[in-house]
Parts: sequence; C-alpha cells; structure tokens
Amino acid sequence: MTLLNKIPHPLTILMGVIVLAALATWLVPAGKFDTLTYNKPSFTLSKNGSDLTLPATQRTLDSLHISAPITAFEQGTIRKPISVPGTYHRLPKNAQGVISVIEAPIKGLYDTIDIILFVLLIGGFIQVFNATGALEAGLKSLSATMKGREGLLIIILTFLLTFGGASYGMAEEAFAFYPVLVPLFLAAGYDLLVPVAVIFGGTQLGTLSSFSNPFSTIIASNACGISWTDGLNGRLLMFVLSATIYIVYLFRYAQKVRLNPEASLVYRYDGAVQSPFPSFKEQTAGVKLSMRNKLLLVVFFLAFATMITGVVVWHWWLLEMSSVFLIAAVLIAVLQRMDQKVFIDTFIKGAEGLLSVAFIIGAARGVTAILDGGNISDTIVHEAAQLISGLPSGVFIVLLLMVYCLFTLFISSSSGMAVVTMPIIGGLAVAAHVPGREIVNSYLFGMGIMGLVTPTGLLLPSLALVGISIKAWWKFIWPVMVILFVLCAVFLVIGTSI
Repeated sequence: MTLLNKIPHPLTILMGVIVLAALATWLVPAGKFDTLTYNKPSFTLSKNGSDLTLPATQRTLDSLHISAPITAFEQGTIRKPISVPGTYHRLPKNAQGVISVIEAPIKGLYDTIDIILFVLLIGGFIQVFNATGALEAGLKSLSATMKGREGLLIIILTFLLTFGGASYGMAEEAFAFYPVLVPLFLAAGYDLLVPVAVIFGGTQLGTLSSFSNPFSTIIASNACGISWTDGLNGRLLMFVLSATIYIVYLFRYAQKVRLNPEASLVYRYDGAVQSPFPSFKEQTAGVKLSMRNKLLLVVFFLAFATMITGVVVWHWWLLEMSSVFLIAAVLIAVLQRMDQKVFIDTFIKGAEGLLSVAFIIGAARGVTAILDGGNISDTIVHEAAQLISGLPSGVFIVLLLMVYCLFTLFISSSSGMAVVTMPIIGGLAVAAHVPGREIVNSYLFGMGIMGLVTPTGLLLPSLALVGISIKAWWKFIWPVMVILFVLCAVFLVIGTSI
C-alpha cells in the first residue's frame, strides 16, 4: 500500500465530520434564536414555530434591539434571516441519527447545486478549450516569456487573488484558474501545493482582510449597526500586512521546492502525485502563437474578464457566471469548427472529471444540515456569547477572535455567520466598551484564519482538484496561521484602545 492510499479521501474525512456533528446533537442542548426575515414590504418574525408579520420599519428593528438600519434590508444587503438578540430559547432535543447522517450529504448536494453546476460547467469549458491545443500553446508562450521570473508570477497572482477575495469576495469562481495555473507552475519546477496556495490560499486570505466584500464586511457591519467604512483604513493596512507575510512565506517555499524537489511537502507526504490536468513540456525558446490560437485565447480570457466584471459591476452570481462559461465553450467550438457530437462528448468528459469535487462540495454542506437539523448552531453561538460577556475589552476581543475561529468549523458561509452572530455579539460589545468595527474585524480575522483549514469550506474541493492530501496542506499552512493569529490579536487589542 502506498503512502497516498493510507491518507483518507476528502469524502471520508467529511463523512467523519458529519458523524461527529451528529454525535454533538446528542450532547449539546437544542435551542434557537427568533429570526427576522425581510419579505418586501414587511418583516416576518419567526418565533416558537409560528410566523408573525411586522411592518418593515426602523421602529420595528429598534424594538427588537437589532442595530441594523432598515436600508440594509431594503437594498438587499441583508437577505438571510437575522437572529434577534435576547430571544434564545431551548427546544426539545432533536438528536440526529443514522438516517440523518446518511441523508446529510444528499441534502448538502441539494443546497449547493448552484455551486456544483458552476464547477461542472467549468470542467466542460476547460476540456473543450484543451481540445483546441490553444491552452498548451499559450502556456508554452507564457512560460517562455516568464523564464527565470516565475517567482514574480507567484507574487502577482497571489496578490491579485487576495485582492479579489478582499474586495468583492472571490471564492468559488477561483476554481476556474486551476486548469490554467497547475500546468504552468509544474512546468516551472514547482509542486502541486503551490497553485493551491496561490488560488485557494490567496482568495481565503482575502476574507481575513476584506475591506469592501459585500458578502462579509458589508453584511456584518450592517448587522452590527455600523457603516462598513468604519475601520476601512485599518482593514486596508491589514490587507497589506497579511498579504505581504503570506506572499513572502509562499515565495520562500516555492523557491525551496524548485531548487530541491525532494523538499516538497507533496512529495514527502503524498508521494509522486500526478497532475489531473494536461501537462506540457516547458518551452525555453521563443514561441509564436498562430492567429487561430490567439483568437481562442482572447475568447478564453474574455470569459474570465466577463465573469469578474459581472460579479463586481452587475452583481452576478453563480447562475450568470455558469452561463458565461457555457456560452464561451460553445463559441470556442464554433471557432474551432468542432463537430457537434465531438463537442458534446468533450464537454461531458470535462464535467465528469470534476464529479468528485462536486460530491465533496455537497458533503461539506451536509455538516451544516446536521447542525441545523439538531438545532445546536444557535446554542453554540449563545453559550460562546455568555462565556465572553463581562470581560475586559482586551481579553474580550482576543477571546472573540478565538470564538470566531471555532465558529468557522461549523459555519463556513461568511454571510451566514454574519446574520447569525453579529446581532448577538454586537450587543455584548457595547457592554464591553469595544468598538463595533473591532467586532467586525474579529469576525473577519477568525473566518480568514480558520477558513484556511476548515473541512466544511472550499479547502477539500481545492485539494481534490489537484490530488494532494490535507496533511501536506496542513504542514505547509500552520506556521503562517500562527503568525497571522498573533498579528490579528495585536491588531484587535490596539484597535480597542484607540
């Protein structure tokens, strides 16, 4: 048995987490906060299993001690049900049994079908484009152009992906970059861990330093009752500091592997893993692209540019992004004069290649299904809030950072975390004399740090895309996580005293 075969598959890991979550529903008391949902032109208050219609006014929010402004609901910033402070109540235990464990990953597939379809359509798009030969030609040309400066490419791409995560919440859409960057970095002499660190690590680091991310910073700030621009300068400073630390750490590792392939953590823990994406031999001489390949590459990159522009400017999400790659695949087939049967077979083959990733995404969401089914998510939030209430501001904010690190293991959605916890924690912050901006920062920092390793987020699908183990990733990432935690703790303590 090889070393790789001894390492649990990501699906095995996630099923183990689902079982642990189910066991927790037997041990942790069930409970729930009342929730408020905006259904234009009114609010719906869900309380003790019944729904009450309330006027959608600021007076309603004030009466429920919710600090969020009414405009946050009217403009669509807060769309999910928001917890009502002071309404936590115990519920009859609803322990999750064997049937619930079996159903959990299936429910997760239902809940993440939009993400799954996006990933499968990307797989089909990339396979069609690979069949034209333009991608390999383009990568050879880029490799020749960057000869001797591949390290600069790591720095630039990591910074851009971190900026994407921090500015508009780039996450799932980054999956599209793996088929392009994996062959490029391998041809340059790096290992499979480097593209994961650039793409997943970069976008996840953006969560930590989100300065204008509508899915985290803006929702959390509104739920906490403050403007999202409060603390903006500090978050921009954190963006520069955290990105610099991470890029230096990654660059040093990448250069070490390039000089000595046996220093690779992938080689050490996983053995000789083969790339799942088509590879090419590095081209050292000048490479000229044909006009046809140039045109195909223009279409290829326009698809990505359109996706990013749509998300930032037109507020697109997964339906629109998926449509972009489907249209781009058809356009490439037309330009290539590809037979319709060949096109369909090629597209389906590409989607098949990412089916394992799709199942991993669904299984990860299954953990949330278990916790929600057992009604223990709100209990965890309530007990943690009680634990840190009444402490000195410096101690309060550092413990809150640790609490959000813990919460991220259970709630990997940044928007979901914000609407569940911010109304509750925000109320405690007033008593602890902690500025609202630091409450939001502790939430961002905790999710950013722990999101680098939580199995319920995008880590396992990212590792599955390139075929490396969570052990290799853990050995790479834990030192920089410690550094980032210390940096964030110091930043928060200073912020509470200003």
